[in-house]
Amino acid sequence: MKKVFVVMIALLTMVAFASSVMAQAPAKPAEPAKAAEPAKPAAPADKPKVDKPKAEKKEGPKAMKAAGSVAGYEAGKMIKVKGKDKETTFDVTGDTKVKGEVKDGAKVTVLYKKDGDKMIATAITVAPEKKAAEKKAAEKKSAEPAKPAAPAKAAEPAKPAAPAAPEKK
Repeated sequence: MKKVFVVMIALLTMVAFASSVMAQAPAKPAEPAKAAEPAKPAAPADKPKVDKPKAEKKEGPKAMKAAGSVAGYEAGKMIKVKGKDKETTFDVTGDTKVKGEVKDGAKVTVLYKKDGDKMIATAITVAPEKKAAEKKAAEKKSAEPAKPAAPAKAAEPAKPAAPAAPEKK
């Protein structure tokens, strides 16, 4: 029993010294890739994560969204969108992408960004009119005559079962 106790103390001592030495060892700098060998990408676990401060990001302001009906529109200048609770005016520039025909009363979705006090539209999407789509669908249905159902196939007569083999006694 005394020998087991001495061995356990020795093992614990070695583990304690080894872990303290490993913690103090300086990190080895990455060796430059040899010219003869192609460069290998480092594994994600090996790369230290570098978080850039938000101020350095070049993305600019986050795009926001507004939806409603058009209360006023001047191509290349501005669009007024009436939402559920308020009316908002957006500046329209030459870079603004417009999908669909913008007209008063049309349902639109405006993607915009804020530039100081101004709201600049980056994209305007006009929702298709439901009434026109419903009329087209109704016209298609009435224009196509009803197709006759395919004739049902006659069921094949059932084949008689094979006779059972006689039992041996």
